[in-house]
Amino acid sequence: MAPRLLIIQPSHYRSRSNLTIHKTKKRTLVGITLPYLAALTPGEWEITLADEQLMDIDFRGPVDLVAITTWTIDSYRAYEIADRFRRQGTPVIMGGPHTYFYPEEASEHCDAVGVGEGETIWPMMLEDAMRGRLQKIYRAERLQDLKNLPFPRYDLLDFRQYSAFKTFSVQSSRSCPFQCEFCSERFYLGENYRTRPVDEVVEEVKRSRAKNLLFADSNFAGNLTHTMELMEALIPLKITWSSLWPAYLCLNQKFIELARRSGVLHVNMGIESISQSTLSGMNKKVNQVKQYKEILSNLRRWGISYSLNFIFGWDTETVEVFGSTLGFLKEEKVPVAYFNILTPHKGTPLYDRMKAENRIIDIDEIERWPGIICYFKPKFCSPQELEQHVQKIRREFYSYPSMFSRLPPPLTRRNIASWILNLSERKLSRQDGTLENFDNF
Repeated sequence: MAPRLLIIQPSHYRSRSNLTIHKTKKRTLVGITLPYLAALTPGEWEITLADEQLMDIDFRGPVDLVAITTWTIDSYRAYEIADRFRRQGTPVIMGGPHTYFYPEEASEHCDAVGVGEGETIWPMMLEDAMRGRLQKIYRAERLQDLKNLPFPRYDLLDFRQYSAFKTFSVQSSRSCPFQCEFCSERFYLGENYRTRPVDEVVEEVKRSRAKNLLFADSNFAGNLTHTMELMEALIPLKITWSSLWPAYLCLNQKFIELARRSGVLHVNMGIESISQSTLSGMNKKVNQVKQYKEILSNLRRWGISYSLNFIFGWDTETVEVFGSTLGFLKEEKVPVAYFNILTPHKGTPLYDRMKAENRIIDIDEIERWPGIICYFKPKFCSPQELEQHVQKIRREFYSYPSMFSRLPPPLTRRNIASWILNLSERKLSRQDGTLENFDNF
């Protein structure tokens, strides 16, 4: 009989004070992690995929090995799931971004931990599990060449659990060419920015039969030549797509025109701050505040829906940053904005500096819980005040008067996307002030 493998993507607890598991009836975004791990699995395994946000985990089902992919936000729930299976005598392996930074911690709750990209270590872990010789830690010794990657096993998903207007995740690259002081992604994704062959990305899109895509890249346009080639190849597919790309590319008329012709629906950009000194401190000098108005004007002119990311709490800021940021957003009629508190992620220069300065709060709890939580001691206010300021700017930005003054009538698909995102964020901002939306782009 074929060995039976259960691959789990755990959900997370709703908050520190509400230890119920976050559930949704349907997802809009078809994630890539579970079907891709299934694609990497040798053919002799019988595979079951479990997205806990959509379904309950069957702890009594017949299974020979459990694999759990985890981010820090769902790590406590992942450990609980792993501990329960192991008490029943079922071996458990774990991997994901969380285990890259916390392998020793994760190893206390499973039989083997994968550290790094899965293409090389995943087959080894499965082979060793089948033969009863699992090692405690498996480390990827090299970065994966993105040529000839297997196509995700979407045939193993139950699409009745997804929206009729579902969006498929696709990777066209890994890592990021920039080195922002607060970002940890380039460490677990590798320092070298790598791209997939355009024809292979296009073939994956065709196989999925997707009409809506999210390029789940840290930086969709880290290699401009590759991105232009890819967008050109998307035109005949007649799809819509969204991604994250650097703001300065909106000054490149050839790039923005090609993006529009290839079907771009929405772009997310890490603006981070409207202060150049703050951006310099973050080592995000590629952002130039003096260019913001032209960047946003170009997006409006081309009819592209967009959202901006902001980070608050940098040492160069004062309490006036919230009012000035809100004024900028209203003046520019920015359709969607996400307001985040600076977080000292493990592995980053920011983490090392704040740890040396004894400014990190609850060092073992960073990113464990959903919500707008301050994990460090800011210089211009208390941690609690920073949380309150960010909560307030969210509420004001997503108030009905603000929405009606900023958003164009929902007469096009791009404008409808902006309204949907606003209404979703408004609902979250008015629940208890702590939740964040992890399902939207």
